[in-house]
This record gives sequence, structure tokens and C-alpha cells, in this order.
Amino acid sequence: MRRLYRSETNKMVAGVLGGLGEYFRIDPTILRLLFVVVLFMSFFTVAIIYLVAAVIIPAEGEIR
Repeated sequence: MRRLYRSETNKMVAGVLGGLGEYFRIDPTILRLLFVVVLFMSFFTVAIIYLVAAVIIPAEGEIR
């Protein structure tokens, strides 16, 4: 069973996009590029979503 975690090994800021890349089995670099493009389109909304995801998605080694 796959679980969504913030990546501890493939992270740039909080590991959210690295964890999403591992979960969906795609290169996190693609997600990072899409994130930057969307960030420039609507900075405030995307920044809030990223911060919320960084808080609610557990880190890779955390047990919940």
C-alpha cells in the first residue's frame, strides 16, 4: 500500500513535491517546474496550498 509522505531524501524546501513525485511515480523535477509556472500565475493561492500541504502531509519517517 502506497502512502503519501513528504520526502526526506528528495526535497528542496519541505519535501512536498518530492513526496508527490514518489507517490505518483513521476520525476519531482516536472512537478517543481509546473509548480513554478502555476506559482507565477497565482502566487497567493499556490503558496497557501503548499504551506498547508507541508503542515498536513507527514514526513517520510513519521508515524501517524
